[in-house]
Amino acid sequence: MDGGIIIKVIFIGDIVGSTGRKAIKETLPRLKSKYTPDIIIANAENSASGRGITRGIARQLFEMGVHGITMGNHTWDNKEIFEFIDDEPRMIRPANFPPDTPGRGYTIIKAGGKQLGIVNLQGRTFLPAIDCPFRKVDEIMDELKGKVNCVLVDFHAEATSEKIAMGWHLDGRASMVVGTHTHVQSNDDTLLPGGTAYLTDTGMVGSYEGVLGMQRDAVLYKFQTQLPARFQVCEGKWHFHAVYVDIDDQTGRAKKIEKIRMYEDEWHME
Repeated sequence: MDGGIIIKVIFIGDIVGSTGRKAIKETLPRLKSKYTPDIIIANAENSASGRGITRGIARQLFEMGVHGITMGNHTWDNKEIFEFIDDEPRMIRPANFPPDTPGRGYTIIKAGGKQLGIVNLQGRTFLPAIDCPFRKVDEIMDELKGKVNCVLVDFHAEATSEKIAMGWHLDGRASMVVGTHTHVQSNDDTLLPGGTAYLTDTGMVGSYEGVLGMQRDAVLYKFQTQLPARFQVCEGKWHFHAVYVDIDDQTGRAKKIEKIRMYEDEWHME
C-alpha cells in the first residue's frame, strides 16, 4: 500500500559536448525552482567533445547539482576515464560490460536523507554484443533488494523494441526505466501497471541546430557521399531534454512521470 514520502527525481538525457554543458548550467537553477528535485541523474557519455567524459567535466556536473552520472557505449572514448572511474562512486557505466571491466554498473545515490539506486545497462541490438542486459539486471535487482526501495534504470540502447521489452521486464521491480542513446526524446512516457515509470528515450542536451548534437555539414556529407567525415560538436542553440518522476519511497512505485523540454531561444517548458 502506498503512503511513503515522495522522492522527486529528474533524469537528464545524453549531454553532448560544451553546448550541452552550457545548457545544464543555464537550466538547472530553473528546474530546481520548478520541481524541487531530491535527486538529479544525468547521462554524460557524450559530454567531452561528444565522446566520453573527463574528470573535470564530471566534477563540473556534480558542482552544478547533478548527484549521479550514467554512461553508455562511448564510456571509454576519452582515455582519462581510466584514471578516475574506479574512485568515483557517483558515476556508473553499463553493468553488462564483461566481468573485471573498470568502474561499477550500479550504485546507490544519497542526497538530503533520500536514496535512489541507479543502474546502467547497454542494449545489444545494433550495438556491440556485450553480456545480456536482461540477465544482468536480474542479478542487480536481487543484490539491491533490501538495500534500497527506489531504483532508476538507464537503458542505453538503440532499438525501440529492446527498450520497451526492458520496461516490461522490470515493471514492478524498478521505479523508473528510462532510455538513452538515440538523442531523440520519445513521446511514450507512461506508468506501467506494476508502478514503473517508463520512457523509451529521454532525448539529449545539446545543439538542436546540428544532427543529434553534431555539426550537420559533416553528417550530411557522410550520408551523401558515404565517405569518412570527422564529426564535431555543434555549437548552435541548445535544447534540453529530461524526465521528472515522483516515487513513493516505501513501495518504490512511481506516482507521476513528466517529460521536460526546454529551448534556448524560447525557454519553453512542456
